[in-house]
Amino acid sequence: MVITPAAISAALDTAPAWAKIALTVPQERLREDARAEVAQHVYEALRGPVASDPGQLALPL
Repeated sequence: MVITPAAISAALDTAPAWAKIALTVPQERLREDARAEVAQHVYEALRGPVASDPGQLALPL
């Protein structure tokens, strides 16, 4: 996936509402948690799903 401003914008659009709202609260700890959540969401959205081979057997842990 090519990372473009439009892709970043779309990822921000779908970020959890609580995290977007928490970016504006006065408590620093809540803002830190919100930044981490939004960053994780954008990272995962831009990275995309990892392709896996459905024929591969899962190893027991």
